[in-house]
Amino acid sequence: MARVHLMPPEHNAGAEHMLVSMLLPLVERGHDVQVWLSRYGKASEAYDYRGIRVVPLGAQLDFPSAVRKADVLVSHLECVPSTSALARGYGKPVVVLCHNTHRPTFRDMAAGGTALAVYNSQWMQREAELFFAEYPKAVRPARSLIVRPPVVAADYATKPGKAVTLVNCNPEKGGKVLKALAERMPDQQFLAVRGAYGEQILPDLPNVEVVEHVDGSEMRDRVYAKTRVLLMPSVYESWGRAGCEALASGIPVVAHPTPGLCESLGEAGVFVDRNDVDGYEAILRKLAQPAEYRLASKRAKARSAELDPTDELAAWCDAVEALA
Repeated sequence: MARVHLMPPEHNAGAEHMLVSMLLPLVERGHDVQVWLSRYGKASEAYDYRGIRVVPLGAQLDFPSAVRKADVLVSHLECVPSTSALARGYGKPVVVLCHNTHRPTFRDMAAGGTALAVYNSQWMQREAELFFAEYPKAVRPARSLIVRPPVVAADYATKPGKAVTLVNCNPEKGGKVLKALAERMPDQQFLAVRGAYGEQILPDLPNVEVVEHVDGSEMRDRVYAKTRVLLMPSVYESWGRAGCEALASGIPVVAHPTPGLCESLGEAGVFVDRNDVDGYEAILRKLAQPAEYRLASKRAKARSAELDPTDELAAWCDAVEALA
């Protein structure tokens, strides 16, 4: 029975969502899964979440002792250096989940001892290979695996609404694009979902509904059920989970062509440079035509089916069990 310890930073909602969806299949296989939080929050007592034992930092329990008893350690983002150091000290295999191609993601694994690196896309794996080409083999991850952020279509599928939606309205995600489009298209309804981080650009306009930050479990009912088209004019996306969630309902996604979004959305994506507001407006007006929308929606559902996570999650569980 494997015990997996994780120290996630709670501010990264997308990373949290991916982690939970990867840990639950391990629970379903009968493993003892523990999540050790790395930042202070409201909770101060350990609790259970869908079979996962969650230990808040405020509980002030002994993480090194838990490491000593563990079979496998899992970590990500800023928690990798400390978790890897403990893993080396206790002789435990460590798995690193990689959510982006920022230099610290790869650099922190280059300290050596990573038994398995899990990348969320093919392009991220290629970037990692280029990075580690300059390092000796001894410090590279022993093995790598691609697990795309798991989206179970049935958890998100709904009847699309009427709004053009942006999730997280900070400038990097496209808040200025949403504002410009809402001003240009007063007859079109827009939905602005407040994000968990960054300065939020929330237009005070009669055709813009502002929705406060939405938990991942409520996205279907509070966001996608109101959405006709999803905007993703992001500066950077290593994958683009929100776009994949929208595809489950046949919602077209209009996005900036980052490598992650191009890979995740595939042929279903409609790609426009984030600086081309005229282009975004033209696409929205084109999708207002029923025939164009039906075609785009059909492509979205087809891509959603292609992204079924069943096989990748099975491979992930097999890889963790092999380490244990």
